[in-house]
Formats: sequence, structure tokens, C-alpha cells
Amino acid sequence: MIVLSAVIVAAAVLGAAMLIVSALRAAGGRSAGQERIATLLTLFAPALAATQQDPRAFLVWQPIANAARQLFPGDFAAIDAAMGGRFPFTSERIDAAHAQWTADWLAWEHAHDTEYKLKAAIAEGELVAQGGAALARARLDAVEREKLESYQRRYAEYVRIAKALQALIGS
Repeated sequence: MIVLSAVIVAAAVLGAAMLIVSALRAAGGRSAGQERIATLLTLFAPALAATQQDPRAFLVWQPIANAARQLFPGDFAAIDAAMGGRFPFTSERIDAAHAQWTADWLAWEHAHDTEYKLKAAIAEGELVAQGGAALARARLDAVEREKLESYQRRYAEYVRIAKALQALIGS
């Protein structure tokens, strides 16, 4: 539901950006400022879609957007006014991305736990069936190690991205 809402918002923003670009192009004799605005809208249209697909995309696009805002503050002020918020990413969008990242993590964590409970149950069944044989014990230990290593890798990524998104929200 949240993903669908985010896609709808991204499509609306992208559609609005494209309408503005089309209107500027149709107006003909554009000024250099209008050309820059059209270029900025076109440049960041893929960023809007990318950040809806994957919250990690904010970590790539936000520094580019900040640099562009510093280079062309007047142009961004005009776009912000036309779009009704900070272009290309409002703090609400970044906050929603953080919430989505967390929800995705929780879903992955649940699936991971379920997957490894099944693997452990199979290995334990082998252990019982083989009367505690060393090979069956080694398989069970390997499943537990694999579970922990997989979890640690994914958790490290989750924390790194979550902290980076939090920093973007605060800036």
C-alpha cells in the first residue's frame, strides 16, 4: 500500500515536471534561466523514479541535488514554488523512504528467520535420524553459522543506509 502510494506520488511529480518542461519548450524564446530550469527538471526526473524504487538512491541523488541547489539557487527557488515543495526531494519523501527501508528490513528479517528455522529443523531431523552423527551435527552447525553471517551482513547494510537516510532527513 505504501509502495503504491509512493509510486503514485512519484508519477504525479514526474508528470508535473514534464508538463513544466513542455510548457517552457512550447513558449519558444526562452531565457537562459528558463533553459536551466528545464534542464534541472529533466535531470532530476529519473531521480524521482529511482528513489521511489529504492531508498538507497537518495544517497546518490541527494548530494547531486544539494550541489545543484548551491549552483543555481534562484532556479531551484522557482522550481520549489512551482512544485509546492523542495525539489527534487522533500524531507517528507526522504522520511517516507526511511520508513520504507525499515519496513523492508523487517519483512526481510521475518523471511530470513523463517527460512533458517526450516533449514535448522531439517538439519536437526537428520541429526536425530543419524543418532547424533558427526556429519549431521556439522550440517546443523553450518546452518546456524550461515544464518548468523547472512543476518550480520544484511543488518550492517540496513544500519548504514538507515543512518545515512536519517542524516539526510536532518539536513
